[in-house]
Amino acid sequence: MHVTSERRLDDGVLEREFTLGDTPGTLWTPESAAPAPLILMAHNNGLPKREPRLVARARHSAAYGYAVATIDAPGCGDRPRSAADEQARADLRRAMQAGEPVDEIFESFIGPLVEKAVPAWRTTLDALLALPEIGGPVGYSGWTAVGIRLAVVEPRIAAAGFFAGGYVPRAQRKEARQVTIPLLFLLQWDDEGNPRRRALDLFDAFGTKEKTLHANLGGHTGTPWFEVEDGNRFFGRHLK
Repeated sequence: MHVTSERRLDDGVLEREFTLGDTPGTLWTPESAAPAPLILMAHNNGLPKREPRLVARARHSAAYGYAVATIDAPGCGDRPRSAADEQARADLRRAMQAGEPVDEIFESFIGPLVEKAVPAWRTTLDALLALPEIGGPVGYSGWTAVGIRLAVVEPRIAAAGFFAGGYVPRAQRKEARQVTIPLLFLLQWDDEGNPRRRALDLFDAFGTKEKTLHANLGGHTGTPWFEVEDGNRFFGRHLK
């Protein structure tokens, strides 16, 4: 793990850019003498780690006392994408705008992204937990499809917060029954990009006995800020 830059923010949080092989990432850590619990924070559908909403959430959680990390996994953010990935992304955007069926396009695009992203996240987790300022336990927040797979294959993740969930690959929908960790599921009731019924069915499918659904009116980017604060309290119950 190679730190490429670092700066101390106004709230005392230390922000570090790093690379791990070909994977770029950002780590935020609080001012604390004791090792901090860790939250892995992934943006939906491969958007970049510098996306303002993700950065705002990460900084708030770090100021709350967590170490927070995000990466651009293969095919995500500014990482190179294949011509097939770019075509699938364009086809998905066109089909959604036209109101056409998108299931098969979605599978061809998001399914491979999940398969590539999860190993990168696990490698990053190995490196982060080797740092003296991070002590675990570990939470996950963000992209539902990646989070489901991580929750199934990664025993170090103790709790998770998932966003949306209307469009999740078939493989992860099947795996949802194997998710047994505490779960907070956020749903925007009027999200044009995530069918409400599918999201509710996915919530029902999760195998955990401790799952909470928060639904708010509004579109995809309209999640109220208080949900960030509620998410920190959720992780506080399970990571501290």
